[in-house]
Amino acid sequence: MSNKDGFVSGLIAGAAFGGLVGGLLGILIGTSISDDTDLAENLFDTQDTEKQKSIKESESTEKARQSLEGKIAQLNQAIDEVRQQIGDVNGNLVNTEQ
Repeated sequence: MSNKDGFVSGLIAGAAFGGLVGGLLGILIGTSISDDTDLAENLFDTQDTEKQKSIKESESTEKARQSLEGKIAQLNQAIDEVRQQIGDVNGNLVNTEQ
């Protein structure tokens, strides 16, 4: 019977020791995985914000381009009006000389 008692107590002690070591390893590995996950989430967040910034920049660039195109159209229209006025003045001068 003493062999059976020794076996049972050894089995219980081994299970307790194995559980303790396994628990500690699980905590250490889980912590490192959690840190890696946090790091990965931070990288994804950084990438998302960079994408959002680039989208905002492209939108603002597009708005600026459209604004400039509108101003260029206004300038072209003003130049055409001045040309017509100058042409009328030059035409009147030419007609009065003849």
